[in-house]
Amino acid sequence: MPSVRTMWMRILVVSAAFAGLLLLGDSLAQDVPDPAKPAPAVTPRTPAGEVAAPAGPKPGTESIFDLLLKGGWVMVPLALCSILAVASAIDRFLGLRREKIIPPGFIEGLKKKFGPSADVDAGVEYCEQHPSAVSGIFRSGISRLTLGHVAMEKAIEDAGEREADKLKRSLKPLSLIATVSPLLGLLGTVYGMISAFQSSSALGVGRGDALAKGIYEALVTTATGLSLAIPVLVVYQLLCSKVDGLVDDIDEHAIDLLEYTIRSGAGK
Repeated sequence: MPSVRTMWMRILVVSAAFAGLLLLGDSLAQDVPDPAKPAPAVTPRTPAGEVAAPAGPKPGTESIFDLLLKGGWVMVPLALCSILAVASAIDRFLGLRREKIIPPGFIEGLKKKFGPSADVDAGVEYCEQHPSAVSGIFRSGISRLTLGHVAMEKAIEDAGEREADKLKRSLKPLSLIATVSPLLGLLGTVYGMISAFQSSSALGVGRGDALAKGIYEALVTTATGLSLAIPVLVVYQLLCSKVDGLVDDIDEHAIDLLEYTIRSGAGK
């Protein structure tokens, strides 16, 4: 199980790479012209002596990217949260693979190394040669076998609880992002509403269009925060279920190992 410092280093590296890809894609999108976009219209010249008609409002609505740019400074931490969420999710999906927590063939190899006589030194050496979450748990139990099966069971239980706590703690960045993102969005909306009402009051009575424009722009941060928090929360729950399943599998293997030592007659 990697340390917390190692996990955060991985998250930062993946975050930097993800941010670089986004910046690169944005620059390429700006350089390459869109073939579906019509060419700019040529403004006809107005004959001398005639007054040009005022241009009407442009049809269509603003794009999502334009709205995000109007979200204000709160969009900066929300963007960082989104990058950290993607990086953390990728790191945890890779780190919580079953073959990393419970390597295939480890239990069978331990029993063969352990032998019918329950060689404690051989079992501890095998666990040290195959480092993983389950090997650390079993090494703690096997090293207590000489004190009896009750001591071995207690050592496995304590080590299993510590390992399960480590796995759950590694998911805290996702939980934090899912909690903070809606609050950041709500904070941006509150500041935007204050600014909108201030601008409307400064313009005077009868400028409801300016107030409405300020309100819908202020709501962008709330929508962004919720759009970020909902998928992050779903990913967090999926990973929590994955951790629970891994802990159940380790518990079953621990019971099997304990019964194997009892059948072999080792311990007390």
